[in-house]
Amino acid sequence: LHMNSPRAGKPFKVLNCAAVSENLLESELFGHVKGAFTGAVADRKGLIAAADGGTLFLDEIGDMPLPMQAKLLRTLDTGEVLPVGTNDPQYFDVRIVAATNHNLQELVRTGSFREDLFYRLHGQGAIHLPPLRARREDIPVLIQYFIKQANEENGTEFAGLSSEAMRKLVNCNWPGNVRELRN
Repeated sequence: LHMNSPRAGKPFKVLNCAAVSENLLESELFGHVKGAFTGAVADRKGLIAAADGGTLFLDEIGDMPLPMQAKLLRTLDTGEVLPVGTNDPQYFDVRIVAATNHNLQELVRTGSFREDLFYRLHGQGAIHLPPLRARREDIPVLIQYFIKQANEENGTEFAGLSSEAMRKLVNCNWPGNVRELRN
């Protein structure tokens, strides 16, 4: 989405919402000023501001805590970021792309995900990508891509897999989806 858009020459930033503690998530997204908390020895730009003009990919947004969802929603609605420790807003222009392995509609139903944020994120549309086990025809294409990528990164010339190895990989369940296949 980013590379095939007018924003392609602008920053592309990524945040895995499940990999950052709730305490650090606000600072990661919005930044902070020196002295805002213990250990904040200098001003730090958040990922939203760092992606200004480009795209911010929020991976595993379904794991974002509710208080942060409210702050993200306000930021999306106003186009401003309030770094931790200041009352001076910063304005930005960033495309937010979000992904999750959770069913967000179910999380909304159970109260674990804000309904207003769900609809705000879906405002430009949603792409449902079934798990790898439901689209086995993609596996050989992905394997060839990963082999090409590994060859480029490592200076190798691995040609590919035997038909028997390919058959076994296509028939795996892949609970870890594409990440597991790549590994």
